Amino acid sequence: MRATKDRDIVTVTSAAQVLSGESRKRGPARLWPFLGPAFIASIAYVDPGNFATNIYGGAKFGYTLLWVVVASNVMAILIQILSAKLGIATGHNLAESCRLHYPRSVAWTMWIVMELVAMATDLAEFLGAALGFSLLFGIPLWLAGFPTIVVTFLILALQARGFRPLEAVISGMLGVIAACYVVETFLYRPDWHAIAVSAFVPRFSGNESVMLATGILGATIMPHVIFLHSSLTQGRIRVSDPRQRRKLLSFEVADVSIAMGVAGLVNAAMLVMAAATFHRYALSGVASLEAAYLTLQPLLGRAAGWIFAVSLLASGLASTTVGTMAGQVIMQGFIERHIPIWVRRLATILPSMIVISLGFDPTRTLVISQVILSFGLPFALIPLITFTQRRNIMGELVNRKLTTLMGWGVAGLVVALNLFLLFQSMFRG
Repeated sequence: MRATKDRDIVTVTSAAQVLSGESRKRGPARLWPFLGPAFIASIAYVDPGNFATNIYGGAKFGYTLLWVVVASNVMAILIQILSAKLGIATGHNLAESCRLHYPRSVAWTMWIVMELVAMATDLAEFLGAALGFSLLFGIPLWLAGFPTIVVTFLILALQARGFRPLEAVISGMLGVIAACYVVETFLYRPDWHAIAVSAFVPRFSGNESVMLATGILGATIMPHVIFLHSSLTQGRIRVSDPRQRRKLLSFEVADVSIAMGVAGLVNAAMLVMAAATFHRYALSGVASLEAAYLTLQPLLGRAAGWIFAVSLLASGLASTTVGTMAGQVIMQGFIERHIPIWVRRLATILPSMIVISLGFDPTRTLVISQVILSFGLPFALIPLITFTQRRNIMGELVNRKLTTLMGWGVAGLVVALNLFLLFQSMFRG
Protein backbone atom coordinates (compact mmCIF):
# COMPACT_ATOMS: atom_id res chain seq x y z
CA MET A 1 0.00 0.00 0.00
CA ARG A 2 2.78 2.41 0.99
CA ALA A 3 4.73 1.67 -2.21
CA THR A 4 1.75 2.45 -4.43
CA LYS A 5 1.05 5.72 -2.62
CA ASP A 6 4.73 6.61 -3.06
CA ARG A 7 4.29 6.20 -6.83
CA ASP A 8 1.60 8.87 -6.75
CA ILE A 9 3.93 11.20 -4.80
CA VAL A 10 6.75 10.60 -7.29
CA THR A 11 4.37 11.30 -10.19
CA VAL A 12 3.11 14.56 -8.70
CA THR A 13 6.65 15.66 -7.78
CA SER A 14 7.94 14.91 -11.27
CA ALA A 15 5.04 16.82 -12.80
CA ALA A 16 5.71 19.82 -10.56
CA GLN A 17 9.37 19.85 -11.61
CA VAL A 18 8.44 19.77 -15.29
CA LEU A 19 5.92 22.60 -14.87
CA SER A 20 8.35 24.77 -12.90
CA GLY A 21 11.20 24.21 -15.37
CA GLU A 22 13.39 22.40 -12.82
CA SER A 23 13.27 19.06 -14.60
CA ARG A 24 15.93 18.13 -17.12
CA LYS A 25 13.82 15.38 -18.65
CA ARG A 26 13.19 15.49 -22.38
CA GLY A 27 10.76 13.92 -24.82
CA PRO A 28 8.39 11.21 -23.54
CA ALA A 29 9.93 11.34 -20.07
CA ARG A 30 8.57 14.87 -19.62
CA LEU A 31 5.10 13.79 -20.67
CA TRP A 32 4.99 10.60 -18.59
CA PRO A 33 3.79 12.11 -15.24
CA PHE A 34 0.81 13.69 -16.98
CA LEU A 35 -0.41 10.58 -18.81
CA GLY A 36 -3.28 8.67 -17.23
CA PRO A 37 -6.57 10.55 -16.78
CA ALA A 38 -7.45 10.46 -20.49
CA PHE A 39 -6.58 6.77 -20.71
CA ILE A 40 -9.13 6.02 -17.99
CA ALA A 41 -11.69 8.16 -19.80
CA SER A 42 -10.87 6.68 -23.21
CA ILE A 43 -11.80 3.14 -22.17
CA ALA A 44 -15.44 4.25 -22.23
CA TYR A 45 -14.97 4.97 -25.94
CA VAL A 46 -14.15 1.34 -26.71
CA ASP A 47 -16.77 -0.26 -24.47
CA PRO A 48 -19.05 -3.16 -25.56
CA GLY A 49 -21.59 -0.66 -26.86
CA ASN A 50 -18.99 0.38 -29.42
CA PHE A 51 -18.47 -3.26 -30.35
CA ALA A 52 -22.20 -3.68 -30.93
CA THR A 53 -22.82 -0.52 -32.96
CA ASN A 54 -19.59 -0.67 -34.98
CA ILE A 55 -19.87 -4.35 -35.87
CA TYR A 56 -23.55 -4.03 -36.71
CA GLY A 57 -22.79 -0.96 -38.83
CA GLY A 58 -19.93 -2.65 -40.69
CA ALA A 59 -21.86 -5.86 -41.32
CA LYS A 60 -25.01 -4.07 -42.48
CA PHE A 61 -23.58 -1.12 -44.43
CA GLY A 62 -19.96 -2.04 -45.13
CA TYR A 63 -17.56 0.90 -44.93
CA THR A 64 -20.36 3.47 -45.38
CA LEU A 65 -20.46 4.70 -41.76
CA LEU A 66 -16.72 4.79 -41.17
CA TRP A 67 -16.82 8.58 -41.48
CA VAL A 68 -19.21 8.67 -38.51
CA VAL A 69 -16.62 6.86 -36.38
CA VAL A 70 -13.89 9.28 -37.49
CA ALA A 71 -16.04 12.38 -36.96
CA SER A 72 -17.27 11.14 -33.57
CA ASN A 73 -13.70 10.59 -32.42
CA VAL A 74 -12.66 14.11 -33.45
CA MET A 75 -15.65 15.47 -31.53
CA ALA A 76 -14.75 13.30 -28.53
CA ILE A 77 -11.19 14.68 -28.44
CA LEU A 78 -12.55 18.24 -28.31
CA ILE A 79 -15.08 17.42 -25.60
CA GLN A 80 -12.61 15.53 -23.39
CA ILE A 81 -10.12 18.39 -23.65
CA LEU A 82 -12.83 20.79 -22.46
CA SER A 83 -13.70 18.44 -19.60
CA ALA A 84 -10.07 18.12 -18.51
CA LYS A 85 -9.65 21.90 -18.79
CA LEU A 86 -12.65 22.58 -16.54
CA GLY A 87 -11.16 20.44 -13.77
CA ILE A 88 -7.74 22.10 -14.08
CA ALA A 89 -9.06 25.69 -14.24
CA THR A 90 -11.67 25.53 -11.48
CA GLY A 91 -10.69 22.69 -9.17
CA HIS A 92 -14.27 21.46 -9.56
CA ASN A 93 -15.63 18.69 -11.73
CA LEU A 94 -18.55 19.20 -14.10
CA ALA A 95 -21.20 17.88 -11.69
CA GLU A 96 -19.93 20.15 -8.91
CA SER A 97 -19.92 23.11 -11.28
CA CYS A 98 -23.56 22.43 -12.17
CA ARG A 99 -24.47 22.35 -8.48
CA LEU A 100 -22.60 25.60 -7.82
CA HIS A 101 -23.97 27.57 -10.78
CA TYR A 102 -27.47 26.17 -11.36
CA PRO A 103 -30.58 26.29 -9.16
CA ARG A 104 -30.95 23.36 -6.79
CA SER A 105 -33.98 21.99 -8.67
CA VAL A 106 -32.04 21.99 -11.95
CA ALA A 107 -29.06 20.22 -10.37
CA TRP A 108 -31.28 17.51 -8.91
CA THR A 109 -33.09 17.03 -12.22
CA MET A 110 -29.78 16.71 -14.02
CA TRP A 111 -28.60 14.21 -11.42
CA ILE A 112 -31.65 12.00 -12.04
CA VAL A 113 -31.15 12.14 -15.81
CA MET A 114 -27.45 11.34 -15.52
CA GLU A 115 -28.11 8.46 -13.13
CA LEU A 116 -30.45 6.95 -15.75
CA VAL A 117 -27.75 7.45 -18.37
CA ALA A 118 -25.22 5.81 -16.04
CA MET A 119 -27.55 2.81 -15.67
CA ALA A 120 -27.83 2.49 -19.45
CA THR A 121 -24.05 2.75 -19.68
CA ASP A 122 -23.46 0.07 -17.09
CA LEU A 123 -25.99 -2.19 -18.76
CA ALA A 124 -23.94 -2.16 -21.96
CA GLU A 125 -20.61 -2.59 -20.20
CA PHE A 126 -21.66 -5.34 -17.80
CA LEU A 127 -23.38 -7.29 -20.58
CA GLY A 128 -20.26 -7.03 -22.72
CA ALA A 129 -17.97 -8.34 -20.01
CA ALA A 130 -20.34 -11.20 -19.18
CA LEU A 131 -20.62 -12.06 -22.86
CA GLY A 132 -16.82 -12.09 -23.11
CA PHE A 133 -16.60 -14.62 -20.27
CA SER A 134 -19.41 -16.64 -21.85
CA LEU A 135 -17.75 -16.82 -25.26
CA LEU A 136 -14.28 -17.60 -23.92
CA PHE A 137 -15.25 -20.30 -21.45
CA GLY A 138 -18.46 -21.63 -22.96
CA ILE A 139 -20.61 -20.91 -19.89
CA PRO A 140 -24.19 -19.58 -19.81
CA LEU A 141 -24.54 -15.80 -19.86
CA TRP A 142 -26.24 -15.65 -16.47
CA LEU A 143 -23.37 -17.60 -14.90
CA ALA A 144 -20.79 -15.37 -16.61
CA GLY A 145 -22.23 -12.42 -14.71
CA PHE A 146 -20.69 -13.64 -11.46
CA PRO A 147 -16.99 -13.56 -12.45
CA THR A 148 -17.71 -10.17 -13.99
CA ILE A 149 -18.87 -8.92 -10.58
CA VAL A 150 -15.83 -10.34 -8.80
CA VAL A 151 -13.21 -8.98 -11.22
CA THR A 152 -14.86 -5.55 -11.29
CA PHE A 153 -14.68 -5.32 -7.50
CA LEU A 154 -10.99 -6.28 -7.60
CA ILE A 155 -10.22 -3.52 -10.13
CA LEU A 156 -12.22 -0.94 -8.16
CA ALA A 157 -10.26 -1.89 -5.02
CA LEU A 158 -7.17 -0.41 -6.68
CA GLN A 159 -8.57 3.08 -6.00
CA ALA A 160 -7.50 2.66 -2.38
CA ARG A 161 -3.89 2.29 -3.56
CA GLY A 162 -3.73 5.64 -5.34
CA PHE A 163 -4.35 6.85 -8.89
CA ARG A 164 -1.30 5.30 -10.61
CA PRO A 165 -2.17 1.57 -10.16
CA LEU A 166 -5.70 2.08 -11.47
CA GLU A 167 -4.41 4.14 -14.41
CA ALA A 168 -1.91 1.37 -15.20
CA VAL A 169 -4.52 -1.41 -15.17
CA ILE A 170 -7.06 0.49 -17.28
CA SER A 171 -4.36 1.58 -19.74
CA GLY A 172 -3.15 -2.01 -19.94
CA MET A 173 -6.64 -3.18 -20.85
CA LEU A 174 -6.85 -0.52 -23.56
CA GLY A 175 -3.54 -1.89 -24.84
CA VAL A 176 -4.95 -5.42 -24.92
CA ILE A 177 -7.96 -4.29 -26.97
CA ALA A 178 -5.75 -2.37 -29.39
CA ALA A 179 -3.32 -5.30 -29.75
CA CYS A 180 -6.19 -7.68 -30.53
CA TYR A 181 -7.36 -5.51 -33.41
CA VAL A 182 -3.83 -5.01 -34.74
CA VAL A 183 -3.57 -8.81 -35.02
CA GLU A 184 -6.99 -9.13 -36.65
CA THR A 185 -6.15 -6.44 -39.20
CA PHE A 186 -3.48 -8.75 -40.61
CA LEU A 187 -6.01 -11.58 -40.77
CA TYR A 188 -8.91 -10.01 -42.69
CA ARG A 189 -7.02 -7.86 -45.26
CA PRO A 190 -9.43 -4.89 -45.65
CA ASP A 191 -9.99 -2.72 -48.74
CA TRP A 192 -7.70 0.23 -47.97
CA HIS A 193 -9.02 2.36 -50.84
CA ALA A 194 -12.60 1.99 -49.61
CA ILE A 195 -11.41 2.82 -46.10
CA ALA A 196 -9.69 6.02 -47.28
CA VAL A 197 -12.82 7.18 -49.11
CA SER A 198 -15.36 6.18 -46.46
CA ALA A 199 -13.38 7.74 -43.62
CA PHE A 200 -13.83 11.25 -45.04
CA VAL A 201 -16.89 11.20 -47.35
CA PRO A 202 -20.18 11.61 -45.41
CA ARG A 203 -23.04 9.43 -46.65
CA PHE A 204 -25.97 7.38 -45.40
CA SER A 205 -27.89 4.41 -46.70
CA GLY A 206 -31.49 4.85 -45.57
CA ASN A 207 -33.13 5.77 -42.26
CA GLU A 208 -31.74 2.74 -40.44
CA SER A 209 -28.20 3.91 -41.14
CA VAL A 210 -29.06 7.31 -39.62
CA MET A 211 -30.34 5.64 -36.47
CA LEU A 212 -27.22 3.52 -36.30
CA ALA A 213 -25.05 6.60 -36.86
CA THR A 214 -26.73 8.17 -33.84
CA GLY A 215 -26.00 5.00 -31.87
CA ILE A 216 -22.34 5.17 -32.92
CA LEU A 217 -22.23 8.80 -31.82
CA GLY A 218 -23.83 7.90 -28.50
CA ALA A 219 -21.33 5.06 -28.05
CA THR A 220 -18.38 7.29 -28.90
CA ILE A 221 -19.11 10.52 -27.01
CA MET A 222 -20.08 9.26 -23.57
CA PRO A 223 -21.90 11.66 -21.21
CA HIS A 224 -20.85 9.91 -18.00
CA VAL A 225 -17.16 10.05 -18.88
CA ILE A 226 -17.39 13.79 -19.60
CA PHE A 227 -18.25 14.19 -15.91
CA LEU A 228 -15.56 11.70 -14.86
CA HIS A 229 -12.68 13.26 -16.80
CA SER A 230 -13.13 16.64 -15.12
CA SER A 231 -12.95 14.83 -11.79
CA LEU A 232 -9.75 12.99 -12.73
CA THR A 233 -7.94 16.27 -13.47
CA GLN A 234 -9.41 18.54 -10.78
CA GLY A 235 -6.94 17.61 -8.05
CA ARG A 236 -4.42 15.23 -9.57
CA ILE A 237 -1.80 17.95 -10.06
CA ARG A 238 -2.57 21.32 -8.43
CA VAL A 239 -0.97 24.54 -9.67
CA SER A 240 -1.89 28.17 -9.00
CA ASP A 241 0.55 29.98 -11.28
CA PRO A 242 -1.26 30.95 -14.55
CA ARG A 243 1.76 30.09 -16.71
CA GLN A 244 2.13 26.65 -15.14
CA ARG A 245 -1.60 26.07 -15.44
CA ARG A 246 -1.46 26.70 -19.19
CA LYS A 247 1.54 24.39 -19.41
CA LEU A 248 -0.37 21.71 -17.48
CA LEU A 249 -3.26 22.04 -19.92
CA SER A 250 -0.91 21.51 -22.87
CA PHE A 251 0.26 18.22 -21.34
CA GLU A 252 -3.34 17.16 -20.72
CA VAL A 253 -4.15 17.94 -24.36
CA ALA A 254 -1.35 15.54 -25.31
CA ASP A 255 -2.76 12.94 -22.90
CA VAL A 256 -6.20 13.24 -24.50
CA SER A 257 -4.86 13.19 -28.05
CA ILE A 258 -2.83 10.02 -27.51
CA ALA A 259 -5.47 8.12 -25.54
CA MET A 260 -8.38 9.12 -27.75
CA GLY A 261 -6.30 8.51 -30.85
CA VAL A 262 -5.79 4.90 -29.80
CA ALA A 263 -9.49 4.56 -28.95
CA GLY A 264 -10.47 6.04 -32.32
CA LEU A 265 -8.28 3.61 -34.23
CA VAL A 266 -9.79 0.69 -32.31
CA ASN A 267 -13.32 1.91 -33.11
CA ALA A 268 -12.48 2.24 -36.77
CA ALA A 269 -10.89 -1.23 -36.74
CA MET A 270 -14.10 -2.73 -35.33
CA LEU A 271 -16.23 -1.39 -38.16
CA VAL A 272 -13.60 -2.20 -40.79
CA MET A 273 -13.31 -5.77 -39.51
CA ALA A 274 -17.08 -6.26 -39.84
CA ALA A 275 -17.13 -4.68 -43.30
CA ALA A 276 -14.14 -6.69 -44.56
CA THR A 277 -15.50 -10.01 -43.31
CA PHE A 278 -19.26 -10.12 -42.79
CA HIS A 279 -20.36 -7.51 -45.34
CA ARG A 280 -17.84 -8.70 -47.94
CA TYR A 281 -19.28 -12.21 -47.81
CA ALA A 282 -22.91 -10.99 -47.81
CA LEU A 283 -23.32 -11.78 -44.12
CA SER A 284 -25.11 -8.54 -43.30
CA GLY A 285 -27.35 -10.49 -40.95
CA VAL A 286 -24.47 -10.78 -38.46
CA ALA A 287 -26.00 -8.32 -36.03
CA SER A 288 -24.97 -9.86 -32.71
CA LEU A 289 -21.67 -10.19 -30.93
CA GLU A 290 -22.20 -13.92 -30.44
CA ALA A 291 -22.75 -14.36 -34.17
CA ALA A 292 -19.67 -12.28 -34.89
CA TYR A 293 -17.58 -14.52 -32.65
CA LEU A 294 -18.91 -17.71 -34.24
CA THR A 295 -18.72 -16.41 -37.81
CA LEU A 296 -15.16 -15.12 -37.53
CA GLN A 297 -13.82 -18.60 -36.84
CA PRO A 298 -14.74 -20.23 -40.18
CA LEU A 299 -13.83 -17.03 -42.06
CA LEU A 300 -10.47 -16.22 -40.44
CA GLY A 301 -9.65 -19.21 -38.26
CA ARG A 302 -10.32 -20.21 -34.66
CA ALA A 303 -7.74 -17.77 -33.29
CA ALA A 304 -9.72 -14.82 -34.68
CA GLY A 305 -12.76 -15.75 -32.60
CA TRP A 306 -10.65 -16.03 -29.45
CA ILE A 307 -8.94 -12.71 -30.10
CA PHE A 308 -12.35 -11.07 -30.55
CA ALA A 309 -13.64 -12.55 -27.27
CA VAL A 310 -10.54 -11.46 -25.33
CA SER A 311 -10.87 -7.88 -26.59
CA LEU A 312 -14.59 -7.85 -25.69
CA LEU A 313 -13.84 -9.14 -22.19
CA ALA A 314 -11.11 -6.56 -21.57
CA SER A 315 -13.40 -3.84 -22.87
CA GLY A 316 -16.32 -4.86 -20.66
CA LEU A 317 -14.31 -5.24 -17.45
CA ALA A 318 -12.46 -1.94 -17.84
CA SER A 319 -15.46 0.10 -18.95
CA THR A 320 -17.82 -1.18 -16.27
CA THR A 321 -15.20 -0.18 -13.69
CA VAL A 322 -14.96 3.30 -15.19
CA GLY A 323 -18.74 3.54 -15.30
CA THR A 324 -18.98 2.86 -11.57
CA MET A 325 -16.37 5.54 -10.87
CA ALA A 326 -18.36 8.01 -12.98
CA GLY A 327 -21.52 7.22 -11.04
CA GLN A 328 -19.79 8.13 -7.80
CA VAL A 329 -18.60 11.44 -9.23
CA ILE A 330 -22.07 12.28 -10.55
CA MET A 331 -23.82 11.66 -7.22
CA GLN A 332 -21.22 13.44 -5.08
CA GLY A 333 -21.04 16.39 -7.45
CA PHE A 334 -24.73 17.05 -8.04
CA ILE A 335 -26.25 16.35 -4.63
CA GLU A 336 -23.29 16.00 -2.24
CA ARG A 337 -24.25 12.48 -1.29
CA HIS A 338 -21.93 9.51 -0.98
CA ILE A 339 -22.61 5.79 -0.87
CA PRO A 340 -20.00 3.04 -0.57
CA ILE A 341 -18.75 2.09 -4.00
CA TRP A 342 -19.67 -1.57 -3.48
CA VAL A 343 -23.29 -0.54 -2.84
CA ARG A 344 -23.34 1.43 -6.11
CA ARG A 345 -21.73 -1.47 -7.92
CA LEU A 346 -24.39 -3.91 -6.68
CA ALA A 347 -27.22 -1.46 -7.47
CA THR A 348 -26.06 -0.94 -11.06
CA ILE A 349 -25.51 -4.67 -11.56
CA LEU A 350 -29.15 -5.49 -10.79
CA PRO A 351 -30.70 -4.20 -14.07
CA SER A 352 -28.04 -6.04 -16.06
CA MET A 353 -28.69 -9.32 -14.27
CA ILE A 354 -32.44 -8.88 -14.86
CA VAL A 355 -31.85 -8.38 -18.60
CA ILE A 356 -29.65 -11.47 -18.68
CA SER A 357 -32.11 -13.62 -16.72
CA LEU A 358 -35.05 -12.57 -18.93
CA GLY A 359 -33.15 -13.71 -22.01
CA PHE A 360 -33.12 -10.42 -23.92
CA ASP A 361 -30.81 -10.31 -26.95
CA PRO A 362 -27.56 -8.82 -25.54
CA THR A 363 -26.45 -7.11 -28.74
CA ARG A 364 -29.81 -5.48 -29.46
CA THR A 365 -29.89 -4.30 -25.85
CA LEU A 366 -26.41 -2.84 -26.28
CA VAL A 367 -27.40 -0.89 -29.41
CA ILE A 368 -30.55 0.51 -27.73
CA SER A 369 -28.51 1.54 -24.68
CA GLN A 370 -26.19 3.55 -26.92
CA VAL A 371 -29.14 5.45 -28.42
CA ILE A 372 -30.27 6.26 -24.85
CA LEU A 373 -26.77 7.56 -24.14
CA SER A 374 -27.00 9.86 -27.13
CA PHE A 375 -30.15 11.44 -25.68
CA GLY A 376 -28.26 12.11 -22.44
CA LEU A 377 -25.42 13.90 -24.17
CA PRO A 378 -26.94 17.43 -24.23
CA PHE A 379 -27.19 17.33 -20.42
CA ALA A 380 -23.41 17.02 -20.29
CA LEU A 381 -22.38 19.01 -23.37
CA ILE A 382 -24.41 22.17 -22.84
CA PRO A 383 -23.21 22.84 -19.26
CA LEU A 384 -19.62 21.96 -20.21
CA ILE A 385 -19.50 24.44 -23.09
CA THR A 386 -21.39 27.09 -21.10
CA PHE A 387 -18.92 26.94 -18.21
CA THR A 388 -15.74 26.76 -20.27
CA GLN A 389 -16.71 29.85 -22.30
CA ARG A 390 -17.12 32.00 -19.16
CA ARG A 391 -14.00 33.91 -18.10
CA ASN A 392 -15.29 34.43 -14.55
CA ILE A 393 -15.25 30.65 -14.14
CA MET A 394 -12.24 29.60 -16.22
CA GLY A 395 -9.89 32.56 -15.80
CA GLU A 396 -6.96 32.46 -18.24
CA LEU A 397 -8.06 29.02 -19.52
CA VAL A 398 -11.35 30.33 -20.92
CA ASN A 399 -12.23 28.97 -24.37
CA ARG A 400 -11.20 30.82 -27.46
CA LYS A 401 -14.12 31.87 -29.65
CA LEU A 402 -13.35 29.20 -32.25
CA THR A 403 -13.24 26.49 -29.56
CA THR A 404 -16.62 27.59 -28.22
CA LEU A 405 -18.06 27.69 -31.75
CA MET A 406 -16.88 24.13 -32.43
CA GLY A 407 -18.27 22.98 -29.08
CA TRP A 408 -21.70 24.42 -29.82
CA GLY A 409 -21.52 22.84 -33.28
CA VAL A 410 -21.03 19.42 -31.71
CA ALA A 411 -23.88 19.99 -29.25
CA GLY A 412 -26.16 21.21 -32.06
CA LEU A 413 -25.42 18.16 -34.17
CA VAL A 414 -26.20 15.80 -31.30
CA VAL A 415 -29.52 17.52 -30.58
CA ALA A 416 -30.46 17.51 -34.28
CA LEU A 417 -29.79 13.79 -34.61
CA ASN A 418 -31.83 13.08 -31.50
CA LEU A 419 -34.77 15.10 -32.82
CA PHE A 420 -34.55 13.21 -36.10
CA LEU A 421 -34.71 9.90 -34.23
CA LEU A 422 -37.69 11.09 -32.20
CA PHE A 423 -39.48 12.18 -35.37
CA GLN A 424 -38.78 8.83 -37.03
CA SER A 425 -40.11 6.95 -34.01
CA MET A 426 -43.31 8.99 -33.92
CA PHE A 427 -43.82 8.66 -37.68
CA ARG A 428 -43.38 4.89 -37.57
CA GLY A 429 -45.69 4.69 -34.61
